[in-house]
Amino acid sequence: MEPKHILIVDDEPDLCDILTYNLRANGYTTTTAHSAEEALRSGIENCDLMLLDVMMPGMSGFDMARQLKANPQTAQIPIIFITAKDTEDDTLQGFGLGADDYIAKPFSVREVTARVKAVLKRSSQADEADNGMKYEGLEIDTGTKTVTVDGRKADLTRTEYELLYLMLGHHDQMFTRQQLLEKVWPHDVVVIERTVDVNIARLRKKIGRYGTCLISRTGFGYCFATTQTNTDREEEEP
Repeated sequence: MEPKHILIVDDEPDLCDILTYNLRANGYTTTTAHSAEEALRSGIENCDLMLLDVMMPGMSGFDMARQLKANPQTAQIPIIFITAKDTEDDTLQGFGLGADDYIAKPFSVREVTARVKAVLKRSSQADEADNGMKYEGLEIDTGTKTVTVDGRKADLTRTEYELLYLMLGHHDQMFTRQQLLEKVWPHDVVVIERTVDVNIARLRKKIGRYGTCLISRTGFGYCFATTQTNTDREEEEP
């Protein structure tokens, strides 16, 4: 099996060198870019995971992530933000853009390595699924990791895809926010429950008329409802 390839995007050369040394020592291959613009010219489609700084000269990491998630060729690449912007609003914005993890500076290299491993493991587990799912005109092709809505492809982030895969695969089963965090996000990642709401809201919009199937009930959580009529379904935008 070929080693996983990590793209490091950060304007601090010393930090890039430290991350490169330690990631390679753990069996990964790496490429470094010192700006978002440089990274976009480096063949991002070939990387298995990206470590992305937020505050860089020129294009910010948030803007770069937004651009990547809008492109079907790069939308599924896992992103871990590494940044000094560590307020709750910053973290929610990062996860709202489809990030798989968010690490605040300063950090330990062991922490970064552990989180890289966790995200890649989750990515590999998702890639192993080989059965499709369908509800009316909403289809999940688990071989290609694509979702179509009435014949049109929906560009979901990996987190949005896994939320839909989980809930459609267990339709009409209510999941608490904590259960969704435990099943979709890596166990060693600290994520607040509000992050679930942000991702559910984005997923609802992307799956069109089937967004009303993603219902929320106060005190219970979320489920993908197939046994209720539309008039019975509750839809609470976070």
